Amino acid sequence: MDNIKVSVVIPVYNVEKYLRQCLNSVVNQTLTDIEIICINDGSTDGSLEILQEYEQKDSRIRLINKENEGISAARNQGIELAKGEYISFIDSDDWIDANYLEALYTAAKKYNSDIACSSIIRVTGKRRRKKLVYKTEEFTVDKDKKNELTNTPISSYVWNKIYKRKPLLASGVKFPVGRVYEDVIWCIKAIYYLNGVVTVPDAIYYYRKNPTSIMSTKSEKNAKDYAQSEKEMLEFAKEKNLKLLDGYKYSKRDRYRFLGITLLKRFYYYPDVIEYCLFGFIPVYRGHTNIKNGQ
Repeated sequence: MDNIKVSVVIPVYNVEKYLRQCLNSVVNQTLTDIEIICINDGSTDGSLEILQEYEQKDSRIRLINKENEGISAARNQGIELAKGEYISFIDSDDWIDANYLEALYTAAKKYNSDIACSSIIRVTGKRRRKKLVYKTEEFTVDKDKKNELTNTPISSYVWNKIYKRKPLLASGVKFPVGRVYEDVIWCIKAIYYLNGVVTVPDAIYYYRKNPTSIMSTKSEKNAKDYAQSEKEMLEFAKEKNLKLLDGYKYSKRDRYRFLGITLLKRFYYYPDVIEYCLFGFIPVYRGHTNIKNGQ
């Protein structure tokens, strides 16, 4: 297919319960000049059969079936395979409004922006909550304003955006393979290197809080991955002299206990603030420190 406006990359792993809703929302987009790259990352449930069914019905779907390597490897492969002017990432247990891609693409072209960003609604069971809301269309190329508009790093989500493919490839930004919370370091780099961000109020990404997903599972590895991604993100912010958001908390925190009771917690905030809290929640001291050296 020629003249592909947006390549939609969908990594898929064991989401047969939600996959049809995701795929239906993409194949029924008002923007039809798209390709849909579905990467089955070694699913062991019925996800592959669902993908094959949709591939037979829609010629825009490209199905890649591979061994399980994790979502980062799947997204990196999707970027390499994409042929569209822009790239969009959608998680396979989420979905989008019918006009989502058209609204983002139209805004990006209007401002010649490398990134267009949508509102987010978080879905937990039957409950819906507005997680990120844009009421106006706003465009910037300022390096700090781009983070402010996208709410980075607090909302370090690779989805809810489209990215111009050629500048993204030129940036060389890759997802860290084998790590969860991969968005944290990827997003700040992509937003920094790509030229311009525009917010789009009439486009919504529905983010499902899936209790069975890897991201929802508490584990030592997940905690370590998050700490590593956040550490790299803060180091990148310092290297590029990015302001980030006031009060952003650094992943490092210390806890002092006696007989199992937390007496004191020490928190680090970007860029150089330290705070002590009695019993973990009553602030007793706030001053400056050096995060980079862990002091």
